[in-house]
Amino acid sequence: MTDDERLQDCQEAIGYPFRTPDLLRKALTHSSLKDDDNPSNERLEFLGDSILGMIVSQFLYSTMPTVDEGELTRIKSVAVSSSTLSRCAERMGLSGHIRVGKGVAMRPRLPRSILANAFEAITAAIYLDSDIEDARRFVLQHIVPRIEEVLEDRHSRNYKSLLQQVAQRDFSSTPTYKVVGEDGPDHRKKFRVVAIVDGTTYEEADGKSKKEAEQQAARLALRLILRSKKRGRMG
Repeated sequence: MTDDERLQDCQEAIGYPFRTPDLLRKALTHSSLKDDDNPSNERLEFLGDSILGMIVSQFLYSTMPTVDEGELTRIKSVAVSSSTLSRCAERMGLSGHIRVGKGVAMRPRLPRSILANAFEAITAAIYLDSDIEDARRFVLQHIVPRIEEVLEDRHSRNYKSLLQQVAQRDFSSTPTYKVVGEDGPDHRKKFRVVAIVDGTTYEEADGKSKKEAEQQAARLALRLILRSKKRGRMG
């Protein structure tokens, strides 16, 4: 496979066609391979780190108006960590496209730091090739699912509270809950509940009590609302 073919494969993997493919080539070149003819991705990584931080900070600030600075910082630190970025890079298949020196190439797998740095470098490359909006779409496509995971863990016992915050912020509406069914004998009864937000009825959820069923219904509604919001931002 030629170098141009590898770049084309990478563009398909990341979902962005470069006007200047040499930017992508540079973003994929690790410092172990750099020379006069092959500048590494270190400068792009430097720029990409700042762009990534700004995009994630802005997203958290605009979508979580009731969360204080300390919690926003904690969520951001997870969202832009080397662990998160390397996972995103692996899911895109970047490990097969990053150009490294022979010593690094002999390792069974690329270090997490190399994958994370490549994600940051590609973010900067997209920004330079196009604009901040294309960079934002690239970043949020991969980072928002991780933010959702952090939020779900943070509110795993209080989905109703988080849904109420989101519903009031996005719809100026307070969620309501409706029991749509009960199953089983009295001593082992299960309740089926739906959450209703701004006139929309979301998926059924069940629980051993009404409170438990309502929490699960809130969780399902919240997930759909956040996903819809993410698609709207990337559309």
